[in-house]
Amino acid sequence: MIDAMQFAVETWAPDYGSSIEADLDLSTQQVDASVEFAEADWEPIDQRPELPRPARMLFVDGVRRVDARIWIARGESSTAALCATIAAGVVCVEANRAQLVDARVVRCVFAHGVDLKAIVTSCGTYEPREVAGGTPEALVIAVQDRMAALEIEATLATGAADIVLVDGPLRGRGHVPGAVGYVKTQHTQYLPPPLDGVVGRLGVGQRTPLFAIDGPWSRFSWYVRLPGAVTHALAGIVRCEIDGDIAIEEARSLADAVTSVLPRFASQPHKDARAPQNLYPIAGLERELRRRLGDSALLERALRVAAHR
Repeated sequence: MIDAMQFAVETWAPDYGSSIEADLDLSTQQVDASVEFAEADWEPIDQRPELPRPARMLFVDGVRRVDARIWIARGESSTAALCATIAAGVVCVEANRAQLVDARVVRCVFAHGVDLKAIVTSCGTYEPREVAGGTPEALVIAVQDRMAALEIEATLATGAADIVLVDGPLRGRGHVPGAVGYVKTQHTQYLPPPLDGVVGRLGVGQRTPLFAIDGPWSRFSWYVRLPGAVTHALAGIVRCEIDGDIAIEEARSLADAVTSVLPRFASQPHKDARAPQNLYPIAGLERELRRRLGDSALLERALRVAAHR
């Protein structure tokens, strides 16, 4: 008789890759796992359902799309550039109601080392954004940075909230009061053995103790397991991060509040291809922002007409 192989099917749709990289990269940043509990005392921490729900909670996200790769004439040579459309917005959850409260769209042309000017098309103007480096990676990073800046603009225009959940790492946005980075795809292993085993033992709604990450910006972080079938050790796992400059007691209170409220917004597989990590407010915001990017074929044609003109 052939021994059966045990396996689990990833809940995320294959088109989105996986919520967990096959081989997590070991973090090169310094991690302190003893900020909340001694490492010997690490155990899953229960959520605190007695905590009051946040009176006002914001969900922040951004999307971007490269509309065209272009070449800008520079004497007898040409310089590569990107034309991209970027959108960012905020959904506010207040009094059991979710509402889009801010959405903004910009079109930009990114290039390095040229006398960069705006590109005017029938579908709008691509504002010039000079890039420090001319590599393809530098251009892509510049697009990402402009999206992060647009997210901050939208957030600050929306007003204060108890929790500001930013889809993705904080990337230096910890100065926004109540800001929490929400990382739904895991690429890096921050915890050493045996502490990483605590992540696999998390029950639904539980979190790990806080740990500090010292990198380009310092932050506190923790893992949470969202509701759903626990088919493997890292099913439904997300990582949250907050500003590392706040007091540890404030960090613990914010971690408890976020952990207690996240299960309320977790998606389900029959409704979302990235369940449960893709929270319902973020999924809805993402769909709306992508709609506002405009038709990609129409924008490319407008750029070609502008180039000939």
